[in-house]
Amino acid sequence: MSAIAKSALWVTVSEIIFNLSGFIIHSILGRVLGPADYGRYGIIITLTTMVIVLISNGIPTAMAKYISEIFETNPRLIFKIKKQAIIIQTILIAFITAIFYLCAPLISLSLGDSTLTPLFRVSSLIIPAFAAASFYFSYYTGLHQFNTQATLKTVRSFLRIIFVVGLAVIFGLYGSISGYIIAPFIVFVIAFLIDKFIIDKKIKEKISQLPEDKNLPVDFPWKKLVNYGWQIVVFFLAYELLISIDLYLVKGILHDDALTGVYNASLTVGRIPYYIFYAMTVFLLPMVSRKSAGNNLTNAKEIIDNALRIMLIFLTPMVILLSVYAPQTLELLYGEKYLTGALPMSVLVWGVGFLTIFYVLSFAANGGGKTLMAMWISFFGLALNIILNYILIIKMGILGSAIATSIASFIVMLAMLYYIRKHFGASFDFKEILKVLMAGIILYALALFIPAGKYSFILWGLGLFSLYLGLLYALKGIVSADLKIFTKILRKK
Repeated sequence: MSAIAKSALWVTVSEIIFNLSGFIIHSILGRVLGPADYGRYGIIITLTTMVIVLISNGIPTAMAKYISEIFETNPRLIFKIKKQAIIIQTILIAFITAIFYLCAPLISLSLGDSTLTPLFRVSSLIIPAFAAASFYFSYYTGLHQFNTQATLKTVRSFLRIIFVVGLAVIFGLYGSISGYIIAPFIVFVIAFLIDKFIIDKKIKEKISQLPEDKNLPVDFPWKKLVNYGWQIVVFFLAYELLISIDLYLVKGILHDDALTGVYNASLTVGRIPYYIFYAMTVFLLPMVSRKSAGNNLTNAKEIIDNALRIMLIFLTPMVILLSVYAPQTLELLYGEKYLTGALPMSVLVWGVGFLTIFYVLSFAANGGGKTLMAMWISFFGLALNIILNYILIIKMGILGSAIATSIASFIVMLAMLYYIRKHFGASFDFKEILKVLMAGIILYALALFIPAGKYSFILWGLGLFSLYLGLLYALKGIVSADLKIFTKILRKK
């Protein structure tokens, strides 16, 4: 628990800052661009980001996994693995960027809007800039350089506010897309310089202090990176479509830019818990990889159990409060024009909660080499989500999309929990679930009962969140040992 908490603290803080910057951007762009252009912006950035996620989480994730397994026992292989990953990744980035640019007219045609073509072509430059920056995030993950990673993420947060918002105000929709090119490119330059002048020297110094061991391997097969990497890419393809297909189907079925913008706002705000808990995936994969080296998966049970417990405790109140205060949150971030998305958001946030658990556990599975398992569950969830969305959007509009996504998310979460228990022996503790459920029900009842205004809901939410933690402490769902770990970390940092 202590190891996870130490790793989680600063990565989580940087993720919170990063996601706050995202909500600042979305809030301002929603007002500056208006619902129609904001809907177009959402389609462009969501699809481009999906492509980026595929590239940046294939070979780089494989690199992070294998470096995390050997950086203490055989650090001489670090530079070898890194060099091979750079070569493969560069080829992939160039190829995918060219394909995306050339396919822009076809993508626009499939969405029924040919005016999106020039926007997709501009956004193709986001792919190399973002992928290059993400490469170093994965590299530092493999080295367990979580503080460096957190610093870079924080820098990137401020840079994207400056460039995305600043250029949007001056140049409109094209300016906002250009900001997504400039910000990650600057982060890549900073990350490269840190690696060149600090990290490289530390690794070389560590290698020089090690005695020569002829029994250790001196080479690393590049095919090993590719074999693991392609499974990660396919997993992320299925997962990214799983979490984004509802937005594309809303656009494709309803053919309404304004309604697509409203749903994008609901989706963005509803994903707050997911964005926060994404930090857990950063350190969970290398930790599980290290613990389960040699295919001893049950060695990672304690790490996964603690991750599940942290999610259960903190994810529950986030989902409840966002669901109850959906109208106030949307109005605060986007304005009255987006209030029609409040009901869909109040439903969607539950689905996002289920997806968050699935996503974090998928990284644990990937760390243990069970990538195909996570991949097939994602594909099943994607197929189910498409079918449910198609049926319910026609009948209920954007509310139907939120319901469909929540049902599909709940089912894939249950499937992942089953397989995590089967392969790693890890699961939610039933007594802990009952304690959190009891505190959560009280929290939900109080949030519904207490009237909350346009701004006062923030104070009420913080107060109720504190009350929830107090109730959980009284029920011994949070114990003194948890508080000691947290205060110890704060004193150290």
